[in-house]
Amino acid sequence: MSPSLPPPDHAALSTLAAGYGFGLSDAELAEYMPFVTGLLDSWASVAALHEAEAPAAPRRSWSRPSVENNPFNAWCVTTSITESAEGPLAGRKVAIKDNTAVAGVPLANGSDLLEGYVPTVDAAVVRRLLEAGATVAGKAVCENLCFSGASITAATGPVANPWDTARSAGGSSGGSGALVAAGAVDMAVGGDQGGSIRIPASTCGIVGHKPTWGLVPYTGGFPIEATLDHLGPMARTVADTALMLKVIAGRDGLDPRQPADLVPDDYVAALDQGVTGLRVGVVREGFGRPESERIVDDTVRQALTALSDAGLVVSEVSVPMHRPGKQIWDVIAAEGATSQMIDTYGYGLNWKGLYDPEVMEYYGHRRHADGSKFSPSAKMVLLAGKYGLSTTYGRHYAMARNLVPRLAAAYDAAFAEFDVLVMPTLPMRPKLLAESMATTVSELAACLEMLGNTAPFDATGHPACTVPAGLAEGLPVGMMIVGRQFEDATVLRVAHAFEQAVSGFPSPVVEAVPTV
Repeated sequence: MSPSLPPPDHAALSTLAAGYGFGLSDAELAEYMPFVTGLLDSWASVAALHEAEAPAAPRRSWSRPSVENNPFNAWCVTTSITESAEGPLAGRKVAIKDNTAVAGVPLANGSDLLEGYVPTVDAAVVRRLLEAGATVAGKAVCENLCFSGASITAATGPVANPWDTARSAGGSSGGSGALVAAGAVDMAVGGDQGGSIRIPASTCGIVGHKPTWGLVPYTGGFPIEATLDHLGPMARTVADTALMLKVIAGRDGLDPRQPADLVPDDYVAALDQGVTGLRVGVVREGFGRPESERIVDDTVRQALTALSDAGLVVSEVSVPMHRPGKQIWDVIAAEGATSQMIDTYGYGLNWKGLYDPEVMEYYGHRRHADGSKFSPSAKMVLLAGKYGLSTTYGRHYAMARNLVPRLAAAYDAAFAEFDVLVMPTLPMRPKLLAESMATTVSELAACLEMLGNTAPFDATGHPACTVPAGLAEGLPVGMMIVGRQFEDATVLRVAHAFEQAVSGFPSPVVEAVPTV
């Protein structure tokens, strides 16, 4: 895209003035013209200053995988980027969710609207992984603009579950979940605004940790809604999850989501501290939801016996505010994403941090050129969000944001009695892809129906980790462990104790999976 901004003509200003209802006559508008164009000279100066310092994309090789080398349709781009032979992740292969920038490698965010875009700077988490010795093996398919908890909306097609390729891998980080579960990579970056790390981790039978909001820098991730945005680790074991979190956590100085006094814990060392006597609150409202499958609830309740056997004190607790938590999230996600991700081109405005001006312009041009490329789930959310904003002008968003402290306080009241809270990650098992994709109605129903337990903790920011609770008729079921703000180490300690108590987590039986 050209950095220049062409000066407006009379017709362009007239259209803008009419849109704001200024009531200016043509003669009055002509009086404004020289002042507007004079002010816009500063835009050219800013563009020149930016271009003088803007980095060029590094030369990194990448390729589109063949069908035979992509059995779950989970890779969108494969590569092999290693910058260090030393470090805690030396020799480990990592997949990066395709909403997160790897410089010199395409970023599509699951959508045709970003086809052809190549970032010039690594995301903060990618830079930290490479410096820790990891090999970036490629970009994992994600849902279209990450607006889905299924794995059915990506422009490259649905992602299949390694446990049953006829079923969903979950979303929006479905490619990350499938690649880790199948053993194609050791670990993966996921993103989570409504459950998008935990949903595919649960569905694919792996570990997925949504960190406390602000613990891991979101810099270089394609934003949806700044108060909901999270990046985090996905792996087959809690130990690898903790190791990856240790590498990527901490301030980068560029993400205003992060507290100024943030000091991460040693999440690996914390696993050896033991859990005897820690108190586990089983959240009553996380079970028996209208959309819950009985077999899922039963599998998680059976898994709780392993926590008791590991020396934790397990008892039930009621958090009534948990039930409407999803509705609070609905308003924030719909109106917030409409304003930030759509109307102001992903990054939004009015915050201090590192922007990506190139992707904002690239995406903005393409979304205005062809709005039909939005997925059905994105269209549904945007219709609701825009209607709300244009009818009550942000009033409901403001009310929902003001309810979040009350929601967080309800969980914090339970944390006064318990060290962690536990519930099913998802109320249901992965669905058949063909059924979910049969019609627009079935697709809309499938995309957000599983968020009841996960989404509230994106709104409050509490850390939440899903671990495999067991298999229900051969399909994975996840158990979610939630902790106090910035007590991610405690969450991972409990997750690790559970993993040891059940002698490790099962893996799907798959044919040899090609690796890069």
